[in-house]
Amino acid sequence: MANDAFLEHVRTGLTMLCRAWAITRADGVVFGFTDHDCPLYFDGIDFRANSGLTATALAQSTGLSVDNSEALGALSDAAVTDGDIESGRFDGAEVKAWRVNWSDPSIRWLMFRGTIGEIKRSGGAFHAELRGLTEVLNRPLGRVYQKPCTAVLGDAACGFDLTTPGYTEERPAERMEEGRIFAWSDLTGFDPGWFRRGRLDVLSGAGSGLWGMIKDDRFEADGTRVIELWEPIRADVQPGDTLRLTAGCDKRAATCRLKFNNFLNFQGFPDLPGEDWQMAYPRQSGVNSGGSLR
Repeated sequence: MANDAFLEHVRTGLTMLCRAWAITRADGVVFGFTDHDCPLYFDGIDFRANSGLTATALAQSTGLSVDNSEALGALSDAAVTDGDIESGRFDGAEVKAWRVNWSDPSIRWLMFRGTIGEIKRSGGAFHAELRGLTEVLNRPLGRVYQKPCTAVLGDAACGFDLTTPGYTEERPAERMEEGRIFAWSDLTGFDPGWFRRGRLDVLSGAGSGLWGMIKDDRFEADGTRVIELWEPIRADVQPGDTLRLTAGCDKRAATCRLKFNNFLNFQGFPDLPGEDWQMAYPRQSGVNSGGSLR
């Protein structure tokens, strides 16, 4: 076993160890780094030397707090670029860190596995927080009893097929402002507000793979349709880049039934009583409104 061979190597007292990191982004792009002065190769990954990437001591615990770990590195076009960080391509990327015998990379120990959390930049370098596998256990799970639907449009709980005609629209970008406002002169065939609370995906160009949530969908006086996002797309989207608009859902029962014809999968509780029931009391006649008893 690799771990047994690694322990035997360490017990010799004369080691040839270095660190190696593999970063796998959500779009499938993999980066390999090592602090050795020569490149390494294992698990189908090339680990680049002299990349400027280092890591502080890994302090992993058995609790649920974020592991006290950090990766430091210099920004370079050949490795991690400022544009990649700015566009959010490394947000939530998977990280693996090994101790490796550089003379025989098959002898190694996986010392950390997790994801990238907060990324900060300063002085031409980046500081990436590393979060361990226990971080996901901090997320709340289970159903929430509330009137609005708790599902995400198109997920397993919702069950709605987003490829249904009339609920998505793909077309080239026409006019943009600050990466947040997109406008088309001939985007018709959809009711006003049809894409509000929906999603805009960038399918080509420098921002390919990025997306944003739609804040507003409106028509201007001259007939131009404007799609406004909550946050800008953090990439240089150019006219002609292909965009996809997905219809929005406001989580109401009426919307689920009338707009998507999907009420059987509605994940909310629209008949829950309101807060006025806390002030109600039994009576033979009249309306229990929770108001004055007089």
